[in-house]
Amino acid sequence: MADLSRRDFLNVVRSALLYLTGGLAAGGLVRFLAADTHPAPQTEFDIGPAADYPMGSRTVIPEVPALLAHTAAGFSAVSLTCTHLGCSLKESPEGFACVCHGSRFDANGGVAHGPAKDALQPLRVEVVADGRLRLIKSS
Repeated sequence: MADLSRRDFLNVVRSALLYLTGGLAAGGLVRFLAADTHPAPQTEFDIGPAADYPMGSRTVIPEVPALLAHTAAGFSAVSLTCTHLGCSLKESPEGFACVCHGSRFDANGGVAHGPAKDALQPLRVEVVADGRLRLIKSS
């Protein structure tokens, strides 16, 4: 290379910094546009030791939301998400009520009053090796 003047050196450094800045900005833009804005909802929930749910208990698990029942036949669960439009249900004296549109479900998840037409979705309950319970929503 021939003698590089101070002005030429500064032009080379400036150009290199501009290209580097542009490359970093383009990389950031690509990462932003490729981001997953709707991550998959959680489908498996560890709800603690089976011993925490005595025989005959019916427990609302708000973080799922679900109702867990422990009967002589074992554990069973139903989703507490309304089958009409997906609102969360609240307990009522007769069972469960949708606060959004007025659907009512009996204590076992059957439809008592519309607009919902389908019963509450059953959830799978597994007792894992260490005696803990896992609720699994079908996708």
